[in-house]
Amino acid sequence: MLAKDFERFKTALPPDFPSHVREAYGIDLTARYLGETIPHPIGKGSGQLSLNQGQLEVDAEAGLAFVVLKTVIAQDAAGAQSMAAWAIHEAKMKVERRAGGWTVTWKGRGWDRSLDEYLALTRVAGDLTRAGRLLVVPSVKYHLPRLAEPFNDAEYAFTTRALAAAWGEPLLLLEKDFSPTLAGDALAGERAQILRWLREVPTHIRAHAAVRLAVKVMNARFDDEFQVEMTRAAAGADALVVFNRPATSTRAAWSSSTRAAAARACSSTRSFSCRSRSTPPQTARAPSARCISSSSTPPTD
Repeated sequence: MLAKDFERFKTALPPDFPSHVREAYGIDLTARYLGETIPHPIGKGSGQLSLNQGQLEVDAEAGLAFVVLKTVIAQDAAGAQSMAAWAIHEAKMKVERRAGGWTVTWKGRGWDRSLDEYLALTRVAGDLTRAGRLLVVPSVKYHLPRLAEPFNDAEYAFTTRALAAAWGEPLLLLEKDFSPTLAGDALAGERAQILRWLREVPTHIRAHAAVRLAVKVMNARFDDEFQVEMTRAAAGADALVVFNRPATSTRAAWSSSTRAAAARACSSTRSFSCRSRSTPPQTARAPSARCISSSSTPPTD
């Protein structure tokens, strides 16, 4: 049956493919992200393909379950950005074969337009989400201080409140981006510094608005055991996005045992989402956790 469906749908999936999968294979693709029910776990992460309303409309029509907007760089009321080095126009996409499949990578930073333009896109995101057409979540890179420095709460306060007002009711859904580009920056060269960010950033965000918060955990320049420690440090988040890179010729993908350890590190109140650039989002379940996952059900015929 699988081979037959591959030939039948190799150019386009049926409009309601979760129903087809449930009826034909007895698999329920229903999932959850940040407490919201979605019809399946296939969506689009933050990047060059999630920075305008036209892209979101196409995604909704195509049947994607969720989209994370391009990452905006936090600012204070005067427009100052401590992380301004990430708010630059630097983007180049590349499509290449890797390990028998395809991957899309790009050299890029964050949102390089005005905050007002991002807030307008956030209003669209809230409207699409409330209408049930597409779950769309804004993404932010906030100030990350050195170990002995304080957090710039003026940026946290102004940006978080502005996003919450633009999103509307109910509470804001938000993804905090510890992006892969940060992993290569000197800021991310100290383990204690990284763990402090993961422990304290959620508290600084929640101090200024009611949010349901996901933290996208970068791949640090350390061993896999430290990646697991990072997931434990981020206990203040409602969800974690992890394993955000496929294997390369110089760095192997996480082992199944390390993934399992990371899953166990997630508390029972958090989602645990795995994303890859070369394949649709994969999923792993922590014990009793609310995860972006699918479950098997008896065939309905």
